[in-house]
Amino acid sequence: MESISADKRNVAVLGASPKPDRYSNQAVRLLARSGYRPIPVNPAFKEIEGFDCVPRLGEVNDRIHTVTLYLGAPRSTPLIDEIIAAQPERIIMNPGAENDALSEAASSAGIEVVEGCTLVMLRTGLF
Repeated sequence: MESISADKRNVAVLGASPKPDRYSNQAVRLLARSGYRPIPVNPAFKEIEGFDCVPRLGEVNDRIHTVTLYLGAPRSTPLIDEIIAAQPERIIMNPGAENDALSEAASSAGIEVVEGCTLVMLRTGLF
């Protein structure tokens, strides 16, 4: 496994779920196995897959390199300001999580927006 610099390791999983069949949960597990530090973000849970869950993106104390989004537009639109304020280097909009308003705001803020699947990106070395 290739070494990942510390500043690129932190990946916020927005909409993380404790249910193993959910893609967001699979992303938490695969990120960890791939050498990243997943930060599950969901106000409904204390921990997911052994990682402390953060209720809001704004409560993450460490620099976030990537936000991988597992919320549909109706749920992510109210979070646009908070997502932009976190200043990630990129946002991955997983299938079903596309949000034009967030994409425009992120691009205007100099944040890379990728419409893709975190799981596929990790498995193919494109993460």
